[in-house]
Amino acid sequence: MKEKIVTIIILMLLVFLSLLYPTIGISIPIKNIKTLNNSEYHYFTYPEMTDLLHNLQENHSDIMTLESIGETYLGRDIWMVKLSDNAQQNENEPGVLFMAAHHGNEKASFEVLIYFIRHMVNNYSKVNTDDDGDDLINEDPIDGIDNDDDGFIDEDPSEDRIRDAIDNTQIFIIPMVSPDGVVANSRKNCAPNYGSFGRSSEITSYGVNLNRNYDDNWFLYYIFPTHYHFTMNTLDQSFNYRGPYPFSENETMAVKNFVEGQDISISLSFHSFSEVIIYPWMHTSKDAPHEELFISVGENMSRINNYYLYTGRNYIIPRYGGTLGSSENWLYREQGILSFTMELCREYAPSNPDDILSACYNHVGVNLYICERSLVIEEEKLSL
Repeated sequence: MKEKIVTIIILMLLVFLSLLYPTIGISIPIKNIKTLNNSEYHYFTYPEMTDLLHNLQENHSDIMTLESIGETYLGRDIWMVKLSDNAQQNENEPGVLFMAAHHGNEKASFEVLIYFIRHMVNNYSKVNTDDDGDDLINEDPIDGIDNDDDGFIDEDPSEDRIRDAIDNTQIFIIPMVSPDGVVANSRKNCAPNYGSFGRSSEITSYGVNLNRNYDDNWFLYYIFPTHYHFTMNTLDQSFNYRGPYPFSENETMAVKNFVEGQDISISLSFHSFSEVIIYPWMHTSKDAPHEELFISVGENMSRINNYYLYTGRNYIIPRYGGTLGSSENWLYREQGILSFTMELCREYAPSNPDDILSACYNHVGVNLYICERSLVIEEEKLSL
């Protein structure tokens, strides 16, 4: 009887959420993507991704470089791809940063970026093509809109957009921030812990949640322990353990060192799941200094993928609670980078090929929009 009551409550909650947030989960019909024949989607393994990236770099060395920005505890390279028309040079162009797989079990995140890399390099030199066979070229780019009123959305992507993005920006992509976590299919990395504060002489557990390990407002755990779930985030055996101190992990330190050496204007970090867009602040309802700009960029991304833009800031007195030590907060507060989180799909790793291929394709449009917006983002920051 209790189980039936719980089931009814869950169903009622789902109905309520679908009415409250009608845009969540609406898939965009895509005419020119062919699904796989196998019944379950095959995600890239770390070795497969490594081989692919090396192969792409060898074949597209004019617009793509590949380098390791660090190694994990288990010795795996943290690969960074740069896409630019002069990839070997550091140009005076806006920098755009894409990251994925801070959490290794969130497989949809890195798949979207691997797809994006392949799409960009394979189409850069391609002539403008009539992809939908209607004798028009580039008339329906990936923007979530049926631009040619034929009942299909985004079926004639623009090759010119790809060339413009690569020619006018410097695109940096870290598809697997946590390769060890991907291999282990774990939310945390695989480094050993020596007690919750690193003071034990023996290994007590393994793994840190990398997206809690960035140096931003760690002290608030001690001021508001209930709001920030002190035990869950500071106990080393917890799934959400933040680490003994900020940037204690090879992976977050690699991101820190890389970012500090670049001029990056805007970033987008992919996670899964829930189909929402989030931006700073991640730890309070207080508005960010560039709140209007965050909302403007977020709303435009939402129009492309139909995800819900989460603001949650309708309080007269700001509230504390949420996520401390996130990459988004650190990137924005310390580096001045307009930073977003994109929570993909409705599962950590969807098995249906249609779901993951749709997410991959749609977010080519999102990523291209981010590249285009980066051209004016610094001026927009100054105007607010």
